[in-house]
Amino acid sequence: MLKAIQILGSSSGFLSYRFRKPQPNSGLSLISISKSIGTTSIKTDSLLLPASHYKGCFRMSSTHSQSNADGPSSSQLSSSSVAAIQSTGNIRKINFCQFCGGSTKHEIPDGEEKVRAICTLCGKIIYENPKMVVGCLIEHDKKILMCRRKIQPSYGLWTLPAGYMEIGESAAEGAIRETLEEANAEVEVQSPFAQLDIPLIGQTYMIFLAKLKTPHFSPGPESSECRLYELDDIPFDSLAFSSMLVTLKLYIEDIKVGRPKFHYGIINKRYSGQPIWPGTSPSEIHAYTLDYHMQS
Repeated sequence: MLKAIQILGSSSGFLSYRFRKPQPNSGLSLISISKSIGTTSIKTDSLLLPASHYKGCFRMSSTHSQSNADGPSSSQLSSSSVAAIQSTGNIRKINFCQFCGGSTKHEIPDGEEKVRAICTLCGKIIYENPKMVVGCLIEHDKKILMCRRKIQPSYGLWTLPAGYMEIGESAAEGAIRETLEEANAEVEVQSPFAQLDIPLIGQTYMIFLAKLKTPHFSPGPESSECRLYELDDIPFDSLAFSSMLVTLKLYIEDIKVGRPKFHYGIINKRYSGQPIWPGTSPSEIHAYTLDYHMQS
């Protein structure tokens, strides 16, 4: 939690905070964080954060999708949400070295705390890092531009134009490129809108608000159809990914209160093998919780 706040507050500059009076001789400010799930308020630990240069405020909450009637109780959510901050995602077993092709063993290397794949031939440690997905939420004439996927996964379902960021480009440049590739649309990025982490699948989504430079768009190679949707007509029953569901719901909520904000949250997917919510699949887009939701 501390790391997430420090990254968003001091590195990106997207969020600002108001803290209590700095602790004597420490240069740190104390904040006490709580979250609400339904009518239940859950108080988490206080945190000491650097006091310099922070002002403003943020609001944090945790919610879960209401589409699954057999979802967890608030007590279950409280334990899972706290664990989410410490989650390292779904560990995938690596059997061969990407450097020399040798077989690997799985153990904790000296000086580290996590099990890693270690090559039995060259001795190198194979690290896995999350993938960055970037995309655009494009508003035009009070409508949202969406693409219908012509590729797997989620063939035939609707999404915002988005994809993996490439080496050598910024997040905003990647979002512009993906929009051009998937919707043949030239856009101008206005501002960041949401950063959504999905630890289970090792992905982080960065979605930008954008405007069309010209009112022209058409399906790219990965899309079968592109269309502008009124907010009330967005096909929520036919969306491709949980990240798109969360992004669009947050945007609609913001528009109702007057203006878009910047959002950060952790999408925790329910899937078979977890100690709670058994019997669901990562592909079920409504089976998730949005934890540690912060908004500027």
